Amino acid sequence: MKDAFGLPQSLLVLGGTSEIGLATARRLIARRTRTVWLAGRPTPALEDAAEELRALGATVHTVAFDALDTESHEWVLGKVFTEGDIDLVLLAFGVLGDQAHDEREPVAAVRVAQTNYTGAVSAGLVCARALQSQGHGSLVVLSSVAGERARRANFIYGSSKAGLDAFAQGLGDALYGTGVHVMVVRPGFVRSKMTAGLEEAPLATTPEAVATAIELGLRRRAETVWVPGALRVVMGALRHLPRAMFRRLPV
Repeated sequence: MKDAFGLPQSLLVLGGTSEIGLATARRLIARRTRTVWLAGRPTPALEDAAEELRALGATVHTVAFDALDTESHEWVLGKVFTEGDIDLVLLAFGVLGDQAHDEREPVAAVRVAQTNYTGAVSAGLVCARALQSQGHGSLVVLSSVAGERARRANFIYGSSKAGLDAFAQGLGDALYGTGVHVMVVRPGFVRSKMTAGLEEAPLATTPEAVATAIELGLRRRAETVWVPGALRVVMGALRHLPRAMFRRLPV
């Protein structure tokens, strides 16, 4: 069960090698989290991540999970919940894709959409139902400011995050009053392996900064968290900018 500050004893990370997911796990283990499940494709990287967290004092399990294999989600994730209550589910998987390549290869674009949206809808609903059955818990969904308004530079990725964001908000409304808390996290450009080699955007952040924001959001039982917080104002302005003007921006 969570403590008085809303921090979890048990954590399930969907996207077990996610840098933000692991940064969050490290931060929560330093507080009071004792059991961690890392769900991801079976790879040496997943096992290395588990060993790193074990060294911090947590009991860590790995589970084979593929965002694209939606037919397996109910069985795979359901099995985790049969092992005991999960206080926090962090939905942290996703792919950035390559905009120029994906525009030329629709199959690749579909893979981005299926991973970031379809896979997240499936896993999110399975976990939400399990959290509701146990009567408590939080579902934290990593969205992105890219979903706030489609940009020429990454509209395939951005559109998938826009769908995910809308889904998570609706899910939060559906679960309101059930004891299950849904929090949407909207980071800006995050310095990570996924963005290595890309031109850094203004107000860039780090996985550790996102993890800090997630912890604070859990303590406050927030529904939406922007990282950094200044992006709330920036994106609010960009969202309402006339389209003809928006096209002229170097985005």
